[in-house]
Amino acid sequence: MIIKFNLDFIPPLNKIVRYFIIGDLIMWSGWGLLDPIFAVFLINNVAGANLITIGFLATIYWFVKGFLQIPISLFLDKTHGERDDFYALIFGLMIIGVSAFSLMLATAIWHVYIIQFLKAIGFSFYIPAWSAIFSRHLDKKHTAFDWAISSSSVSFGIGLAGFLGASLASMFGFKLVFLSVGLLALSSAGLLLFVPDLILPKKTVSAPQLVDHIRAGLK
Repeated sequence: MIIKFNLDFIPPLNKIVRYFIIGDLIMWSGWGLLDPIFAVFLINNVAGANLITIGFLATIYWFVKGFLQIPISLFLDKTHGERDDFYALIFGLMIIGVSAFSLMLATAIWHVYIIQFLKAIGFSFYIPAWSAIFSRHLDKKHTAFDWAISSSSVSFGIGLAGFLGASLASMFGFKLVFLSVGLLALSSAGLLLFVPDLILPKKTVSAPQLVDHIRAGLK
């Protein structure tokens, strides 16, 4: 007996939305390798690291990102077309990748402070730019579905990456995890560079006002 599943009720994703979801998944899965075990790395490997400094690192990231992405988003909104959004997106991913690679050289807590600041700058460019382009290309009839697929894919990616990152660090050390995070961020940028008609789009699609794209699970 052959069992058939009818998936006609699932709306198709357009090409740009599909590429952006995959690129986002790759980038966040990279950080999913590191985030659950980052505190362990700091306590065991970085001179001067303690619970207070770990909390301060989180403060640095969220305050810098929260402050910088507002003027960056205003600038992107004032500039016509998607060229500026795309360049900001790629620039952000490059900075994110560099910040991950830099952790391989961190030996003192002030090193990590600087790297965390750099990471925040990268995400300050990435998140508004990604959201702007993604929002314009949503299917107007299935906006909630497109956002749900994006969020769910990131959730599954981070969930799986958390276990893989801990396993890699346990067997091969943290440097391989840092290398993997950086390479995945650069791979996300590389993928988006090949999205057809994106760098010089022929037409900008208007979209309704949407909430900012933030990391899954953080509101």
